[in-house]
Amino acid sequence: MINESGRPIVLYDGVCGLCDGFVQFIIKRDTEAHVRFAALQSGIGKELLRTFGLPEGELSFIVVIDGEKSYVKSAAVLEVLRYLPGAWSYLTLLRFIPASISDFAYDFTARNRYKWFGKYEACVIPTHNEKKRFLS
Repeated sequence: MINESGRPIVLYDGVCGLCDGFVQFIIKRDTEAHVRFAALQSGIGKELLRTFGLPEGELSFIVVIDGEKSYVKSAAVLEVLRYLPGAWSYLTLLRFIPASISDFAYDFTARNRYKWFGKYEACVIPTHNEKKRFLS
């Protein structure tokens, strides 16, 4: 199994400003470094997508790999929040909103993310301290 550490992995669009902001949000709050990261465009990102039967060319969603399970879109966002300390984990209660509603909001944001938050020319390079949390 690729995720041998048992720690969740967030797969994200490495050139998306919103996705990078989400990764930085997690890094800042996940002080115990539970969560690791990989760009969807990276070799490990593509390998994980294949392993979990997810489309490789689809960059409009965030994926969370947690053990043998994968979560996409709004479910992925909510899944990763449970690893954050304090009140952030309480947002997982939003799981009770039907997926059709939360994924509609997610898809709307995903369609407009480059326009609203920008797009980088290449994946953002993590700082020296962050590098150990990124898979390549």
